[in-house]
Amino acid sequence: MTEQYHRWHSPNLNLDMEMLVFGDRGYPLILFPTTKGRFYQNKDQGLIDSVAWFINEGLVKIYCPDTIDDRSWYDKGIHPADRARNYAWYDKMLTDELIPWAQHETGVGRVAVAGCSFGGYHAANFAFKHPEKVAHLFTMGGAFDIKMFTDGYHDENVYYNNPVDFVPGSNNEWLWRMNIILGTSDYDICKDYNINMSNILREKNINHWLDIRPFAMHDWPIWKEMFPHYLSTIK
Repeated sequence: MTEQYHRWHSPNLNLDMEMLVFGDRGYPLILFPTTKGRFYQNKDQGLIDSVAWFINEGLVKIYCPDTIDDRSWYDKGIHPADRARNYAWYDKMLTDELIPWAQHETGVGRVAVAGCSFGGYHAANFAFKHPEKVAHLFTMGGAFDIKMFTDGYHDENVYYNNPVDFVPGSNNEWLWRMNIILGTSDYDICKDYNINMSNILREKNINHWLDIRPFAMHDWPIWKEMFPHYLSTIK
């Protein structure tokens, strides 16, 4: 399996960003880490190995970027408005820098996004905000409501980075053209978030699969079972 390390200065964030890329061709997939995880977390936890066959066969090319969790939602040392504003800049980095990079390298117009736990939030938020850029969304144990990080504060940046707020009112036609899988399990601490998100999508008649696995916890073993299954749905 080919592996490349990239480091670049993001003009949107005014920060140096790091990323691992696995594979040399195939459908582009942006894979986010869990809470405060680094760009190498999905490799270290074995999630990349779980889909090695897809990478080696040239079916997918996986981009694993850093997040800025410790400068946005998880930074209790700054005002919630600043947390939300910083995350809006992260979204702009994805839109203006990373997605065009993946599109250019693979020649694919609409990418796939995925993540486990809080990485599922990053993936879902981006996909639902920019469905014209995303054809496949895979979340595993994801959480989709960031109000717990805003201390009761609310503004436009909070609203448009909180899927349970903005999805109900979105009429972007590309939402109905996306392959959406919400993966959870019986003993997942985020199970209710997934059921709620599924209800929102169902009320809008947006096709999706709420995949509830039996007898499993909110942890890497079940996510490593889900991920290759979900990649097999990419057409």
